[in-house]
Amino acid sequence: MPALSEYTNVYNTALNILKKKGFNSWYDSELELFCTEKDGWDFMAESPCGLLGVVTIFEFVQPEQYDEYWWKVDDEDIYANLAKKPKEYISVIYKGST
Repeated sequence: MPALSEYTNVYNTALNILKKKGFNSWYDSELELFCTEKDGWDFMAESPCGLLGVVTIFEFVQPEQYDEYWWKVDDEDIYANLAKKPKEYISVIYKGST
């Protein structure tokens, strides 16, 4: 079991974080997508967690204006070469409390 995973019980937390970051969020029932907007920058995703993820990309890249593919970070082709197993680690849930 991971320390946190995307599941419906995390959705409200993701939406609260977006609100605290100043985003206006809604659910578009016609498109069946979650949406959010701030200062004209608008985003859509299949879940509130996905929505928070694309906003994180926006915050990381910090575009000054819209341009096609403003969001691309292609330093490495990690997706095509993603490991099939993790490097050895111990999950925080097994480390006990301090």
